[in-house]
Amino acid sequence: MRPSAAAKVTGVSTDSLRHYERLGLLPGVTRSANGYRRYSDETLRRVLLIQRALVVGFSLDDLRRILATRDRGGTPCHGVRTLVSDKLAALEARITELLDLRDELRRLVKAWDRTLAETPAGQPAHLLESLGQRGPIEHARQRRMLRSRRDSRRGVI
Repeated sequence: MRPSAAAKVTGVSTDSLRHYERLGLLPGVTRSANGYRRYSDETLRRVLLIQRALVVGFSLDDLRRILATRDRGGTPCHGVRTLVSDKLAALEARITELLDLRDELRRLVKAWDRTLAETPAGQPAHLLESLGQRGPIEHARQRRMLRSRRDSRRGVI
């Protein structure tokens, strides 16, 4: 199958297909006589597997290691299970953070309503500046920065 058709079938761009190939995630991509990439049904199944794994939180680097082991005849199943368990724990922690943030935002809206009611018309209420005075918001900012640094080191998109 040609790249444009493969992209349409899998729902990814041709750039993503080339990127996956460069990373070694798509072994066996062949070339036609005129140099065009050709994707087999097995390669398309691999692309869909990659897409599903990305949805549940695997990084492309995780997938590269897992699929390389599988392609060499290994069985990465226990490692895959451990990764998913870790991702579940991280997701549960993130959900807790988000619920805490939601509760804080509810309190914030009430506080801002009081501030706006007490602020004379035409005068700034400095609502955004008050965010720094809210402990849960500052903690969420710090956790966000740590996640961002960790993800950039791990190559997470």
